[in-house]
Amino acid sequence: MTVPENPVAPLGREEYVEQAHFFRSLSERLRENVPMQEVLQSVREEILATTKLPMAIDFLLSELRHAGVMGTAMAHLPHYFTPLQSYLMAAAEDERGRFDLRIGLEILRRDAEYRAGPVGDAALAYGAATPSRQGLFLFQFESLCRNRLSYDRGLTAMAEDKAFDEAWREWILQLRRKVGMVDLADLIFVHSEHYLRRKAKGGRREDSQEVSKESGASVLFGEREGRVALANRRKDPLILFSSLHRQLGYPAPPRPEQVDEEEALLPQMARRVEQLEKRMKLIEEEQRGGIDLTKFYGPQPD
Repeated sequence: MTVPENPVAPLGREEYVEQAHFFRSLSERLRENVPMQEVLQSVREEILATTKLPMAIDFLLSELRHAGVMGTAMAHLPHYFTPLQSYLMAAAEDERGRFDLRIGLEILRRDAEYRAGPVGDAALAYGAATPSRQGLFLFQFESLCRNRLSYDRGLTAMAEDKAFDEAWREWILQLRRKVGMVDLADLIFVHSEHYLRRKAKGGRREDSQEVSKESGASVLFGEREGRVALANRRKDPLILFSSLHRQLGYPAPPRPEQVDEEEALLPQMARRVEQLEKRMKLIEEEQRGGIDLTKFYGPQPD
């Protein structure tokens, strides 16, 4: 029995398994306030030596020591890291942006796990979904939407991914100009097998590829994606993403965590009480005959 080639894993499954572990370790240890340089050094020892990731980590570590960022180093390794990975890391490290680094690492982890295939924890989490270009595109595009990242730069980086062929690359670049003006459900439906079969339903049964050549539209999505897109036309795009996520089984993009105001309320009240206590002490000293300012003086010279 031959194992089908994974179209979204050009580097091989081992590389993406180690990448998923790498990004997961970075996210977990950053929450413990461990310096990034120490995290890279420790994680490097855990990575499988037969992969190319240890060499990439060495380059990331050297760039982090000199420039203080890793996005530029990932951009200098386009044969290993995808352009979208470099863009997400650069956006997370941008001090003027609002994109959280922890969310960026979580997107990179889920992207690598999806490319590696439904094995182990990923199989349990995502329902043993087979990786596909459709699922990869929808996951990456939804990640851009939910985190309010640049469509222009994000879609350009997605088009340069080696996992997408020439037809996908041209369509993604066209989508960059149409996003916001044309409904995404319509774009998916028109480029699906379901649309082409409905169009040729009145005549003889034709192959979808032959119909696509006659109509000039490339078939990028299957019958299932076309049905979901048709059912969600003129609806909220989040409903479309939710339906496609259930049907295709690709990982759900992480969302920004909402700050719990009740948890931050207690420390704020404690600081205000401390300020009130200090003011009450000053008022009591003033009523007793004046405030003694000598205690606020620094050490006096001899």
